Amino acid sequence: MKNVLFGVLVICLFAACSPKQELYLIETDYGTMTVKLYDSTPQHRDNFKKLVSDGYYDDLLFHRVIKQFMIQGGDPNSRGAAPNARLGSGGPGYTIPAEIGAKHFKGALSAARQGDAVNPQKASSGSQFYVVQGKPATEQELNKMAEMKKITYTEEEKQKYLSQGGTPFLDNDYTVFGEVVEGLDVIDKIAMVKTAPGDRPVTDVKMKIRKK
Repeated sequence: MKNVLFGVLVICLFAACSPKQELYLIETDYGTMTVKLYDSTPQHRDNFKKLVSDGYYDDLLFHRVIKQFMIQGGDPNSRGAAPNARLGSGGPGYTIPAEIGAKHFKGALSAARQGDAVNPQKASSGSQFYVVQGKPATEQELNKMAEMKKITYTEEEKQKYLSQGGTPFLDNDYTVFGEVVEGLDVIDKIAMVKTAPGDRPVTDVKMKIRKK
């Protein structure tokens, strides 16, 4: 009996001491996405948390939307931007060293960045991010990506790409620092909006991000 009570006590103490997973809400007119941040990408995690705490993302736009690919936002120049304004180059004035590892499944919260030609270290934008919509991959596509990028996908990862989808062609090139755990349908709704040349939605899609 004592051993049972001791075991229960240990479990209770462990549960009480375990860190609670912090969740964040990305609120839009199309619904709310709940995201969790990865501890495996601490610099991106802490930067995102600070920006959210500062209200940095409030009223910014998803300024680049491409169906079956991703929805991108986080450019401070998008706040109150004129309809014909060119967006996508703004940020907080710094970059974040790459923390590449996690895969680009549907719902992946990933850091945008400049291209390899000017950014060979693959450093991330200080504030711009994209949320993956993508589409289901085929085995042939995954095999091609694995060979081309020297990636070994686990069976679980393969099945996730085949069933849920994503953008495996971005693996090993961009930092994924979180994922949508609720509200995948919101990604689909935003990805369906009408866009102008340059992939900016014709009607602004604003965001507000806060801690849950």
